[in-house]
Amino acid sequence: MYQPKLEKDIRCPLEYGLDIFGGKWKSRIIRALAAKEVLRYSQLRHEVGNITDAFLAVTLKELQRDEIVLRKSYDEIPPRVEYQLIEKGKFVAPILQSICQWAGAYHKQEVTHTWAHCQKSDYPEKNA
Repeated sequence: MYQPKLEKDIRCPLEYGLDIFGGKWKSRIIRALAAKEVLRYSQLRHEVGNITDAFLAVTLKELQRDEIVLRKSYDEIPPRVEYQLIEKGKFVAPILQSICQWAGAYHKQEVTHTWAHCQKSDYPEKNA
């Protein structure tokens, strides 16, 4: 996993929050798990879409470290591993939904591959 040369300089809760759930993949993983509750690795990869195994594995480890996602492995053959949001992760899901609604109101663009969870958002009018 990538190790930064400098220590993070997080000075406020907003910076902490953006560090935890910011970026392309973390928010998608959180949204997928919020919608489906429990997903196996292959299901999660399918839901997130267009993510490499390396990025998915690293991102899941970071979300586990930050106590957003729980990884549960079963002692079975073939091995079974499931992922789900824990309390901290469930709490952030509505916040991401609000960000999606805000972005939908202010960023109207033709997108060929709109994510299904964002299509469910009701975008308020900017001047309403």
